[in-house]
Amino acid sequence: MQFYSLNHSSPKVSFKEAVIKGIAPDKGLYFPERIPKIDKKIFDRIDDYSHQELAYEMIKEFVGDDIPEADLKSIIEDTLNFDFPLVPIEEGIFCLELFHGPTMAFKDVGGRFMARCLSYFNKKQTTEVTVLVATSGDTGGAVASGFLGVKGVNVLILYPSGKVSAVQEKQLTTLGQNIKALEVDGTFDDCQAMVKTAFLDTEITDSIQLTSANSINVARWLPQMFYFAFAFKQLKDRSKKLVFSTPSGNFGNICAGFMAQQLGLPIHHFIAATNANRVVPNFMLNGVYEPLKSVATISNAMDVGDPSNFIRIREIFKDNFKQLQKNLSSYSFSDYQTREAMQDVHTETGYVMDPHGAVGYLGLKQYLKEQKKTQGVFLETAHPVKFLDVVEPVIQKRIPFPPQIEEIMDRKKVADSISTYDELKAFLLK
Repeated sequence: MQFYSLNHSSPKVSFKEAVIKGIAPDKGLYFPERIPKIDKKIFDRIDDYSHQELAYEMIKEFVGDDIPEADLKSIIEDTLNFDFPLVPIEEGIFCLELFHGPTMAFKDVGGRFMARCLSYFNKKQTTEVTVLVATSGDTGGAVASGFLGVKGVNVLILYPSGKVSAVQEKQLTTLGQNIKALEVDGTFDDCQAMVKTAFLDTEITDSIQLTSANSINVARWLPQMFYFAFAFKQLKDRSKKLVFSTPSGNFGNICAGFMAQQLGLPIHHFIAATNANRVVPNFMLNGVYEPLKSVATISNAMDVGDPSNFIRIREIFKDNFKQLQKNLSSYSFSDYQTREAMQDVHTETGYVMDPHGAVGYLGLKQYLKEQKKTQGVFLETAHPVKFLDVVEPVIQKRIPFPPQIEEIMDRKKVADSISTYDELKAFLLK
């Protein structure tokens, strides 16, 4: 499988090269030259396959010959060693919990898969690779955990000061070893802009092999396809139309869902549920994509004003706006609505949603108002304990720390503070 740049000014590359480069020389995101169709029998007989077997069938064509079958299966087994339960919330509405991994966030799958791919590619190399990543919350912790101790790989994480939760900050600033954190005086968009600039700075790239671990990297993005198949497999009634509502920030997760749909997974429709950062809801109304300055909300991981992966969604549909409208709806919700949903669901069912999952729930409820014979799944992307300052006042209840979180809370934060790109550049070259 070859991958091409969505800016169409760089040569095609293999999966291995796309993973190592992260972003194409012409600044474009990599995209597969074709999207294969999976044998229909696999999804028709999905109960006969384990999660690991399903994942292998879904991703093997994208990886191609760059990783032998036995090694790829081993990477998948090591990546998917936790559960993805589908929880009924109310009639026709289910929650897919994606927070049972080591950092209690959906990004554990992509982070672990990419780390293991990069470790495989790098094991015969003498030069080190630096993973440079910006995070609005959970990416940093998942990448830090996934790459911790990986030989020949250094990780540098940029995060916006005061705009990630206390738990998220601990997860990306306390591990040490090959993981370093930079606390940026600015927003996530500022962090992401610095990362993109670094990739294009020849003074840096001539000295250091950089790659990205954001969802712009194909090895972080594509494994997220697995979630949607895992949810479908757990449904008892597969005769109804299936809709997924994905809380969306950088749009990597929902874009992977579209890829799963293209592979042949029977998904009727997607909902991109956003907070006050409503670039895509605006686009779906008027067909004009206009980046906006990001707005701080209680669902901070979605505080993105220019979602990187939306261009991949447009590529899937060949920028046919009418075709995209048939497959995607997008709604924006306020912090007040988010808190209200968290409170109502907890009062009525006892289920505790984090603010991101609550936005996904709201999007699904909005869509299902006029849909009959349809069932929906919203993604719960992080454990509510990661947002204690938001969740506990709403539900009026203490949330105990799971073991994965408790073990890091007493560790000392280690992070350097920066406010400009020149400071990042100096840190990298140092």
